[in-house]
Amino acid sequence: MTARNVLGGPLAACSQDPLTGWYRDGCCNTDEADRGLHTVCAVVTEEFLAFSRSVGNDLSTPRPEYGFPGLNPGDRWCLCAGRWEEARVAGFAPEVVLEATHEKTLEVTMLGHLQAHSL
Repeated sequence: MTARNVLGGPLAACSQDPLTGWYRDGCCNTDEADRGLHTVCAVVTEEFLAFSRSVGNDLSTPRPEYGFPGLNPGDRWCLCAGRWEEARVAGFAPEVVLEATHEKTLEVTMLGHLQAHSL
C-alpha cells in the first residue's frame, strides 16, 4: 500500500541530504514501532532548533554513533508529530512540506495548523 500525505496524495520525499525518516529512506514513513511518529517533513529554523534543545531534544549536535549529522537551519527533517505540535503551541513551529508529511500526523495535529505553517 502506498503511503499517503496529509493532503491525501502519495507521500513525497522529504530529504536525502541529510538523509531523514524513521527508515532513513528520505521519506516520513512510519510503522507501529515508531512511537515518536516521525511524520512531519519540516524545514528547521534556528529558533526551532533552540526550542527543541531547550526541551531536551538537541537536533543540532552531530551524533555519529547513531548516524545523525546534526541539523542546520534550512535542513528538511522528519520531525516527531508531537514535537512539532509542541513547538507550534509554543510559537516555534517550523514550516512543513505538506506533500511530504505523512497522513498519520493528523492523529496529533489538525490539517489547518499544518497548512498555516506550510511552504
